Amino acid sequence: MDNIKKEPNKKMKGNIMNIMEETKEKILEYFDEINKKVREKDIKDKIGIDYDIKDILKELEQDGFVIKNKKGWYTSVKNSGYISGVVCGNERGYAFLRPIDKSLEDMYISEYSLNGAIDGDVVLVREITSWGNKKECFVYKIIKETNAIMVGTTKKSKEGYVVILDNKRIPDVVFIKKHKSSIFKKGQKVIVKITKRKIVPEFDFMEGEIVEVIGNQDEKGVDILSVAKTYGLEESFSEDVLKECDKIKDFVDGSMIKNRIDLRNLRMVTIDGEDAKDLDDAVSIESLDNGNYRLGVHIADVSEYVKQGSFLDKEALKRGTSVYLIDRVIPMLPKKLSNGICSLNPKVDRLSFSVMMEINKNGEVVSHDIFESVINVDERMTYKDVYKILEQDDEELKEKYKNVKDDFYKMRDLAKILSDKMNKRGAIDFNFGEAKIELDECGRPIAVNPYKITIANKIIEQFMIACNETVSEHFYWLSIPFVYRIHEEPDKEKVQNLAVFVNNLGYKFKVAKKVYPKALQKVLNDVSGKKEERIVSTVMLRSMQKARYSTQNKGHFGLAASYYSHFTSPIRRYPDLIIHRIMKEVIRNEFNDDRKRYYEKNLEDIAKKCSENERIAQDAERTVEDIKKCEYMQKYVGCKCDGIVSSITSFGIFVELPNTVEGLIRVSDMLHDYYIFDEKNYCLIGERTKEKYRIGDEVRVRIEKANKETKQIDFGLVKKLKKKDNRILDLDKELEDLTERRKKRREEQERKKKKKKLKKENSKRSRRRNHKKNNKKG
Repeated sequence: MDNIKKEPNKKMKGNIMNIMEETKEKILEYFDEINKKVREKDIKDKIGIDYDIKDILKELEQDGFVIKNKKGWYTSVKNSGYISGVVCGNERGYAFLRPIDKSLEDMYISEYSLNGAIDGDVVLVREITSWGNKKECFVYKIIKETNAIMVGTTKKSKEGYVVILDNKRIPDVVFIKKHKSSIFKKGQKVIVKITKRKIVPEFDFMEGEIVEVIGNQDEKGVDILSVAKTYGLEESFSEDVLKECDKIKDFVDGSMIKNRIDLRNLRMVTIDGEDAKDLDDAVSIESLDNGNYRLGVHIADVSEYVKQGSFLDKEALKRGTSVYLIDRVIPMLPKKLSNGICSLNPKVDRLSFSVMMEINKNGEVVSHDIFESVINVDERMTYKDVYKILEQDDEELKEKYKNVKDDFYKMRDLAKILSDKMNKRGAIDFNFGEAKIELDECGRPIAVNPYKITIANKIIEQFMIACNETVSEHFYWLSIPFVYRIHEEPDKEKVQNLAVFVNNLGYKFKVAKKVYPKALQKVLNDVSGKKEERIVSTVMLRSMQKARYSTQNKGHFGLAASYYSHFTSPIRRYPDLIIHRIMKEVIRNEFNDDRKRYYEKNLEDIAKKCSENERIAQDAERTVEDIKKCEYMQKYVGCKCDGIVSSITSFGIFVELPNTVEGLIRVSDMLHDYYIFDEKNYCLIGERTKEKYRIGDEVRVRIEKANKETKQIDFGLVKKLKKKDNRILDLDKELEDLTERRKKRREEQERKKKKKKLKKENSKRSRRRNHKKNNKKG
């Protein structure tokens, strides 16, 4: 077999950019130089190209960078007097424009200036007035409409049905004509297609057609399914995909392993969550005579089954990622692959991509090998069991897994070495807890708790990072098209604001010409365990850019890594699958000029689409989590609990409870003082009392409301906590006490009611007796 050489060629030929992206940049540079209208031909002549650019110009127009008039002439938005941006709606009817030009401030759009635009539309606006830093504008033109397919709940009206949309940033109901809605009922979750926008608020209304009934809003799973539909996530696969899937063998035969390195005798395990069924990665470890470790990371070879251009491949690219919605997984690949032949299940042969790394005591990868392999996993381990073996010395589990238990101690030691190395180079670790939500058989939440990260999680995290870095660096130096996971440097202005804020807190943080992750890591280390830790971590996170996929290697700032890619999860992430395909072509000497041209043409678009799909998946997962948290907290309405201020805004204080649930205390409800928002120092200051509320403060709150529809939990402020105050942290105990108090209150009310009734009856009897006496006397 032709393995990749351990020491790749280090002649760098430069980063390869996608032709379309390069052309876009040239067009935008050209528009920056001129201040006039031009034709397509003029643009092509100026930037020196001879191919059709209509699609590129159309995309630039839809993205809000250029304008095309009725005669087909183009001009830059910057030079047109207009401003382009995305509409961010509000449940009260008005909206804000988030300009595409990041140097511009957000602009207010009144309900009367929206001109039919709704949340998510890309529009052109003109500024009409401004006061101070606040600017107001009106929508001149919608250049790209948001998705016209939306999810909502049906409600009966005199004329027919209306649909109340789940997206509360679009407050208007959608009117459904009677003849089109006769088969629908009140209280159903439906998908509605908007056919008419509301232009004039006083006279117009939105119209639409119901295209699908999801189910009754109270049925099990309908709330989560509605979220999936909102984000365009489909659980089922097309017949073409399933037919193609049926042709794939559900076992590994001899013909498939001819040119692979046989690692079936190498001891290895998978370590995942208890509920995981799509097992992407297995790990092996050996101690070498020279004191180094040989770490093996073995990844499911999905590219062997999902071929380029197949229905499976097209569907995987369309989905981009698997989405995890508490009670269900919307997979990137059908279950026959994701849970079957591709999943590294124990005691069965599986095709894999193996990365063998020799790592020294300093955590440095001194040599590596990357190759196709066939493996047979010894044990399917869970994070929980590995934790119990390593940290709780569980004798029963040690006996059960005696064939592999010694490996876990080596893995723990190596993970510590790799973690120390990352810390030394300045990798940034934000300690924000995630939630684990448990549902009952009816789909109702029965527990919400912080997800505990253990040494077992950290072992896999460190091993996957080391593997991803090794693969990324190797293929970077081969100078071939590749997909990198990049995290760019934070915006300098935001970092300078962070520095001012941190210095005001009494910590040292100097901003150099270049921002290094180690400097930010030092700040986090300085505040670790202190009251300011929460606020500094939050403000720092806000100054960061979002990680994304790109064909250009720009490094990963958060990990302080010069090279990084996603290689280890091809079952559930398309970027991993596409680089597996590239790697395989290189290994098999099938990577030629034609393949290079193909990737140069398509890879940037694939990377961009994968980044978009990742954001959609994250939004969907967060939305489902918010819904279930609201549902869970409904039973605690009226209870008191202590939490930490997690965010400060001009309209209120967000407080996070120990179970990770977050709620809002509205400034309008803080009636004991008038509070002013200090944006620079992220705090609210009482005008009369000078009382300050900052991120990280501990407060006692009362749960006032939990609304599933709005995904909003409202808190009432009881008091700001002091060190001497006893803490209320157990909501269930508080609910028990509250229930007991309510019971006693009802009993007392009932007792008073009976006493009052008895007194009234006695009074009546007394009046009757007196009446009879008076009659006798008469």
